[in-house]
Amino acid sequence: MTLATDDLRRLRRDIRARRAALSPAHRIAAAQQVAARLFALPGAPDHGYVAGYWAVDGEMPLLAWQTQLPAACIYCLPVLSDDGRLRFAPWRSGDPLVQNRFGIPEPDVAPSSLLEPDALSMVAMPLVAFDSACNRVGMGGGWYDRSLAGVRDRAQRPLLVGVAYELQRVDNLTPAEWDIPLDAVCTESDTYIAA
Repeated sequence: MTLATDDLRRLRRDIRARRAALSPAHRIAAAQQVAARLFALPGAPDHGYVAGYWAVDGEMPLLAWQTQLPAACIYCLPVLSDDGRLRFAPWRSGDPLVQNRFGIPEPDVAPSSLLEPDALSMVAMPLVAFDSACNRVGMGGGWYDRSLAGVRDRAQRPLLVGVAYELQRVDNLTPAEWDIPLDAVCTESDTYIAA
């Protein structure tokens, strides 16, 4: 099913509302289960730069995964750039943060410290909806798609993993030509691997 603009708005609104209604206990348990699934992914890195995100708007929190990463992995957060793309900055708890234009915390670092996506081993990214083929609907800004467009070749790009609650899964999504395909999606109850 290809979704029209109004259908996408409705889908985003409905799923965000269901996600916001989850109890704190469910969120905590789900975050632990997702962390275990991320570590069990085929090709999950044991070293290098790995990117997550700062969870907002009811997104799956990544703290359980971040704090259990192997010592040789360096956790990064996305930073919005003026060119409409994401760069990534190494970040540890306690490092300085600033709020970006959407009110999301990001590392307060010099632009020269930022990493391009091809420097990463893995990117765990938020999403609003997904299907079992690992197609993804984000918030609609296209930040991840623009940022990863230069690393479309699966052999040369980081492992791209969507992170969500199972309630965010829908029957079928038809990606647009600019959508960057995910390698996997991890939820609290399943791991979906792209064909």
